Amino acid sequence: TQVEESAISLWNWAVTKHTGSVVNDEQRAKLRFVACRLVCLCEGSDPPEGTIRRQILMCMKTGKGWIDIGKADLADGFLEIAMSSIEKLYAKLLKGSDGEADIHVHKADVEKNLFKVLSYQAESAVAQGDFQKAVMCVQRCKDMLMRLPKETCYLSILCYNFGVETYEWKRYEQSSFWLSQSYDIGKMDMKYSVGKEMQAKVLRLLATAYFEWDCNLYLDKALKAISLANQENLHPAGFFLKVKILLRSGASDEDINSAVAEFLHREMSLDFCLNTAKLLLEHGRESVGFDFLKSLPERFESSPDLGKITLLHIEFLLQNKRELLAKQKVEEIIIGHYTGKQLLPEALNQLHIILWDRAAKHYEAKSYSEALHWYNYSASFYTPGQIDQNLAKLQRNMASCYLHLKQVDKAKEAVKEAERCDPNSIFTKFSVYKIAVMEKDTDKAVGAVIEMGKLAEKPSQYEDKLRVDENTGTNLLSLAAQIALENEQQVVAIKALKYLSEHLQDCRQLFAALKCLVRLMLSKVMAENEEKRDEDINSMLTYLTLAHKRLAESFTEEKFTGEMRILEAHWFRKVAWNLAVQFRGCPEKMRDFFLLSFKLSQFCPSDKAVLIAQKTCLLMAAAVDLEMGRQQVTPSKQTELLTQALQHLQACKEIWEVLKLTGDFAKDPTDTLLLLYEFEARSKLNDPTLHNLMESVWEQPQIEVKTLEIIASLAMESPAWYPVLCKKALKSALNLHRKQTVIDAVKFSKCLHSLINLSLPTGLTDLNACVLQEVWDYFEDALSVVSSTDAYPEMEILWLMTRAWNTGIFQYTIGKYKEAEQWCGLGMRFLNHLGSLKKSYE
Repeated sequence: TQVEESAISLWNWAVTKHTGSVVNDEQRAKLRFVACRLVCLCEGSDPPEGTIRRQILMCMKTGKGWIDIGKADLADGFLEIAMSSIEKLYAKLLKGSDGEADIHVHKADVEKNLFKVLSYQAESAVAQGDFQKAVMCVQRCKDMLMRLPKETCYLSILCYNFGVETYEWKRYEQSSFWLSQSYDIGKMDMKYSVGKEMQAKVLRLLATAYFEWDCNLYLDKALKAISLANQENLHPAGFFLKVKILLRSGASDEDINSAVAEFLHREMSLDFCLNTAKLLLEHGRESVGFDFLKSLPERFESSPDLGKITLLHIEFLLQNKRELLAKQKVEEIIIGHYTGKQLLPEALNQLHIILWDRAAKHYEAKSYSEALHWYNYSASFYTPGQIDQNLAKLQRNMASCYLHLKQVDKAKEAVKEAERCDPNSIFTKFSVYKIAVMEKDTDKAVGAVIEMGKLAEKPSQYEDKLRVDENTGTNLLSLAAQIALENEQQVVAIKALKYLSEHLQDCRQLFAALKCLVRLMLSKVMAENEEKRDEDINSMLTYLTLAHKRLAESFTEEKFTGEMRILEAHWFRKVAWNLAVQFRGCPEKMRDFFLLSFKLSQFCPSDKAVLIAQKTCLLMAAAVDLEMGRQQVTPSKQTELLTQALQHLQACKEIWEVLKLTGDFAKDPTDTLLLLYEFEARSKLNDPTLHNLMESVWEQPQIEVKTLEIIASLAMESPAWYPVLCKKALKSALNLHRKQTVIDAVKFSKCLHSLINLSLPTGLTDLNACVLQEVWDYFEDALSVVSSTDAYPEMEILWLMTRAWNTGIFQYTIGKYKEAEQWCGLGMRFLNHLGSLKKSYE
């Protein structure tokens, strides 16, 4: 049919395109799947032999394709169809057979395909973890080998592959089964066998499977398998595995010696022999291991890698605490180095590592002289004048030992040598620094810290051949600060901590450094005279600003918890507050510290104490800005200061509204201060919203006289000019004075004085009648108070008398004689209330 033809064309196309690498394995499997399904669907009730054979081939290959790309579950259906088709083919062939001979021919023909399908089904079962099905399929294949001997090699390797897969999945029981099957099948027909090398390989893996499964339980099986492997084909891996199994089993030195002896006459590589010696020594078989090791130099005397044997010998002598013997071996190498028996570069590097490691262990144990001994061994291999970064590191390590031994001159020589080899290393600068601190050379120590700080900014500059940690710069600066503090060198410690705070990424380390830095700077500032303080106060502001910046950034750092952030914020806000109080003699700095304290407190929970602190910080900042605005500053600067003050007051108002909800603040002056500060700022800025602000003030029933008097004063303080507001405030104050049970005559007189001065400016003659009447009323008020008390200040009475008399004279000069008489008469009424001055004016 047309569908069948199209399916076959698709199949053939997939084959050719895969050969040309146009389609990959998965695409080919999918194309085969489609083609095969179509062919199966086109099958009639009695297909011819050719069709059945084609269907068997297509189903087998489709199933195998799915297995090869790791989708074994999709293969099973096609392999079942193939099996069913094989049965159909066999039945068809039997129908047309002619005698016994034909039947045997047909059976042999069918069995080849049956064998393949069963092997594929076994592969699919293993891939899906169906061990029993896989065993059954392989057993059926095994039963056919007598008739298909050429498949022996294929089936043996298939079982080996199953063994490898299950071994990798740590299914040791299944692995041992498959490997045993592989070995048994490999022996069935020597003509078609996999060969001795492959059989030995199978047995080695079988021994390994037993060994890793349970060495104690399957020890005999493991030994038997490896012995068989070594009989089949002697291989270094087989020898090594046998020794390994014997060691694990706790065999005697004699048995292990016997195993080693089996291989001594064989050709083995040096590395293999060294690994064997290492295995023996690592398992504590010193006698066998060292004997074997001692036999190697003679065996490999012509090898350029002979030094590797001595190195391993040294390593294990040191591991077994035979340091004296190890030293002898090292000294032999040093002598050889200068008598034409040098180690290869790789072996020499390894020796340096061993020597440095031993020196480091002595250094950690505080055996500095012994550490120097081992470092000196390493130094012996360098020639005078040689420049090498490792030599620089060696000299630095030696300098550290000399410093601990108080041999400063030798330490300086070692550091000088390190500087020659590697002058731009941060480690070398650190060594210079340590000596400078020890000698109390502050300038040199500070210089070294500056160099370290610069190098910390360029990590690539100090990455030598030995890998360094990315935090090396900050770690060394941290250590430098610690050393300076231990040696009571605060100036040096401050410099180190300053660089440290600029480079630390870890929040906890940064805040620890900043706290230490702030404490040191505080004690330094307290000890300084005022001239030197400015720069250090600015530094303190910088450090606290950095603390605020990093607290803001810390929300993205997982290790820095919210609780940690709150604790740090509290510490820094309190420090900023204390510094603001400390430097109250310097208003600008005081304001900056108060603002920093406020900003830092925003990282703290808003409890009552924090809200009160925030309110106070903002009030103080606003007060300072207003005070600075009153100084001799440019108009633009004054505007800037007043605008800032308003911003602080707005934030303060919001906090104050929240704070008032937390308790009774009846006696708190904050409302009054906010009003006065805002009035001053807005009046001096000529703010159009000022009148709206005052409307709410006039309506306040509890406003105090003092507040009104200050408002009146501020309303006329340059650059403000609000005479109407001033008069209204003074009138309100005068009314409040009158309402008091006992009038305070002194305060009343001052308020009235200001009101009259504002209403009746000196020198004005053309006065409105209404104004004169208003001022007349003020004089009458004054007379009533003067008449009722002796406490009215005499100078104020004299001033009132004089102002009234002069007003009358002014009226007289412009021809208003009646008014002149009235005002002069008013003045005369005050005369009677004068005391000692009365006679002078009568």
